[in-house]
Amino acid sequence: MRATAMEIPDVLLMEPQIFGDERGFFFESFNAAQFAEVIEKEISFVQDNHSHSVRNVLRGLHYQIRQPQGKLIRVVSGEVFDVAVDLRRSSPTYGKWVAAVLSAGNKKQMWIPEGFAHGFVVTSAAAELLYKTTDYYAPEHERCIAWNDPAIGIQWPLDGPPILSAKDQRGVPLALAEVFP
Repeated sequence: MRATAMEIPDVLLMEPQIFGDERGFFFESFNAAQFAEVIEKEISFVQDNHSHSVRNVLRGLHYQIRQPQGKLIRVVSGEVFDVAVDLRRSSPTYGKWVAAVLSAGNKKQMWIPEGFAHGFVVTSAAAELLYKTTDYYAPEHERCIAWNDPAIGIQWPLDGPPILSAKDQRGVPLALAEVFP
């Protein structure tokens, strides 16, 4: 597995070693020892999530203010534009965002540690994401930042208006959000 730090160095883009031939391909999507070596600490994942969405569905920007979740995200069908926003007030990259195209074709994964909001928009006809989390889903601690907050300025590659849940339509600006120290 090759890991590349993004413009916010705590967020990593990971590329597995793929073994392919005329029969198809094989790759190790997760190896705890390799992952711990790459991020320089041991992580326990406690929950796996699977999401299916159609083109222009935009989910996010989600995070949990208590029981924060680190997330290891990959796409197994289709393509998404995946985004992480730094919500650690003490960080030099507070309020900044990074993004990567994750797809079934490129097989890249994104590691987003605790202290970040996460969101994505589907850029293919449909997409399925699998992601591991370091803590359990806790709806009472979930928060949502507005996907289109101009203070953050995410350049979403939208093909028409986004399709948003009611919860995501109520996202708050970063200036009003609960954030991490």
